[in-house]
Amino acid sequence: MPVQTSDQRWVAQAAAGDESAFRELYRLYVRPVYWIAHGIIGSAADAEDVTQETFVTAWRKLPGLELQGESVLPWLATICRFQAANRMRQRRRDQAHTADAPDENLPATISVEDQVITTDLAERIATEIGTLSELDREIFRLCAAEGYAYQAAAEELGISHAVVRNRLSRVRTRLRGAVKEASEA
Repeated sequence: MPVQTSDQRWVAQAAAGDESAFRELYRLYVRPVYWIAHGIIGSAADAEDVTQETFVTAWRKLPGLELQGESVLPWLATICRFQAANRMRQRRRDQAHTADAPDENLPATISVEDQVITTDLAERIATEIGTLSELDREIFRLCAAEGYAYQAAAEELGISHAVVRNRLSRVRTRLRGAVKEASEA
């Protein structure tokens, strides 16, 4: 019997209606989803709305999800891209009815190429995170995804501040390398 990853376990429990499992998925991925939305839209307020819409949509669609791979992030990134595209269309419609000048901050459309790049990038990051040691994944989750300070993460994990700082620095360097490789491919 194959071993389930934590994402697969949380998805299965959330799909069965377990709200606490869904809260855990939200906690783990709200920041990456926000930054994907912000990268597409460029507005913090709209990125927050798109992030919330992404998770509302994810909650509704979880019962039919067959998770491919170990991470739910690529699936959430896809939902986020569609929600961001919907938000930009709505803003353009609203603007057409209420303003004379177009908003130059809005991209005209999200190209298929940009959508593929975003999906590939999310998958590459998720894959790279999956190759980290358990301790490095926990440090990354606490500091990068949940916003813990180094000392708070160190206390949570029972290790020193220096260990958290050094390992997180190596993880970030590794992820930057993965992102760079993905963007050059």
